[in-house]
Amino acid sequence: MKLGKLGLPLLLGASLLAGSSPSAMAEIKVVSIAQQYGISYLPLMVMQEQHLLRKEAKAAGLGDIEVKWAKFAGGNVMNDAILSGDLQFASGGVGPFVTLWSKTVKNVGVKGVSAMNSMPLLLTTRNPNVKTIKDFTSKDRIALPAVKVSIQAITLQMAAEKAFGPGQQNKLDALTVTQSHPDGMAALLSGSSEIDSHFTSPPYQYIELSKPGIHTVLNSYDVTGGPHTFNIVWTTTKFANANPKTYAAFVKAFDEAIAFINHDKKAAAALYVKVTKSKEPVEFFEKILNDPNVEFTTTPKNVMKYVDFMYRIGFIKVKPASWKDMFFPNVQN
Repeated sequence: MKLGKLGLPLLLGASLLAGSSPSAMAEIKVVSIAQQYGISYLPLMVMQEQHLLRKEAKAAGLGDIEVKWAKFAGGNVMNDAILSGDLQFASGGVGPFVTLWSKTVKNVGVKGVSAMNSMPLLLTTRNPNVKTIKDFTSKDRIALPAVKVSIQAITLQMAAEKAFGPGQQNKLDALTVTQSHPDGMAALLSGSSEIDSHFTSPPYQYIELSKPGIHTVLNSYDVTGGPHTFNIVWTTTKFANANPKTYAAFVKAFDEAIAFINHDKKAAAALYVKVTKSKEPVEFFEKILNDPNVEFTTTPKNVMKYVDFMYRIGFIKVKPASWKDMFFPNVQN
């Protein structure tokens, strides 16, 4: 075969293009990450404060990428943002994550990037007559991050089924009100709001319990029979496949943040106070981080307890054979 003057360069160019892997192609230059409220999102706060993703992206040869941070009150709104492409990494409770996984398993393929922590979620109240969830009446109102879909809402349904019997999982749903963690705490502690109970997370539940007249009604660990994952980070398979270096950089940065927290809990607590401008002292949050029931870990725990329940009551239509089906390989390994 004879090649003209332009033939060899064109042939070489075509050969190079054909041999290019996705990682060699241009990756995203602006990465948007979302978090919610509370000390459970501390790994993302560490990533943001220490610019860990930018550092790892640069080390991976991606140059200077821009990292945008957003804050949401609940995982349901965050799911809309990640499906629209406005977010690359979402974070939230097991409930919203499992819901989106089941809805997208046959299309964009949302999967878990990492577990973030395991910690108990407490339902607190100022109503002295409420000792267990069986004591709630139509006069009570329970604030939680998102009615029906948040991990608190699903945990309450699981507890209701245990307390009231099969088919009664929705018995307390009418009492629940969607509120961000800070707003729910403010309403509970005001003493004047119709909201007299709050199903929340650290540190809000511990701040509430430090006030006179507030007591615990339900502990999520009792519902699941042991420690369970609270928060997860997720993204779409489409994004992960198109941006493998960016995805890997995020995982490395996230692992660094987890290691920082577990290595120096006092420094991690101080960072949380700085970021959130909390009125509580560093020692208050250091005590939370040292609680043996609070663990920052990338390993999922008891996720299938939620999946099995959500599938059985028809909340999700697709059930994974294993928790591994819902996570990317870096978590499976």
